[in-house]
Amino acid sequence: MRFDLHVHSFFSKDSNASHDDILKYASRNGLDGFAICDHDSIEGGIKCAKRAQEIGSKQIVIPGVEVSSSKGHILVLGVKERIEPGLSPEETIKRAREQGAVVIIPHPFKITSHGIGYLNGLDIDAVEVLNSRCMTQGPNERARKEAEKLGLAQVGGSDAHEAEMVGRTYAEIDVSERSVEAVLDAIRAGRTSAGGSMTPASFVVKQMFAGHLKKAKSRLRKH
Repeated sequence: MRFDLHVHSFFSKDSNASHDDILKYASRNGLDGFAICDHDSIEGGIKCAKRAQEIGSKQIVIPGVEVSSSKGHILVLGVKERIEPGLSPEETIKRAREQGAVVIIPHPFKITSHGIGYLNGLDIDAVEVLNSRCMTQGPNERARKEAEKLGLAQVGGSDAHEAEMVGRTYAEIDVSERSVEAVLDAIRAGRTSAGGSMTPASFVVKQMFAGHLKKAKSRLRKH
């Protein structure tokens, strides 16, 4: 089955993607499911999973979060409680494990997107070796080589901030049944591979501009 394990919704400050649009494009783009991983917020994933049930979507929605640790971003899938940002990677992962969650390091060597910069010594389940928003292949190739060297499972994620790009990059997961827990168990067991293609640069630039505009409007409302 095919899953995009790194999707942002409007609960992220730099995305305007609605849950309905994400669900629509996930089906249109050939996914079986996806993980909503908003920045330091678990609300988006939980609410999108509920929305999928409400509209009868066949998509398997995994509640997740992209946590801003003190050294870089960490994806936590199957999250139940918020993990505060700014903790060390080790403490962040410990909090995730206490919830029984799956831990993935996204774009580890993409420093411009808060890549953590290393993998060795971290208690993780998988590495995002294909991130479709990398402008060059260097960070993805380095992530793949490091994952292979350390014997870590490899996954892909679009890092989509626009609904149309959901599923651009994905993880092929050998799943025994259609459930969130079965998907998480398969990732833990390493039954994964990464595939897909890159997001066009025009979409990346457009999203960055839209993200800055959304943040500016939010700051203005606060003042």
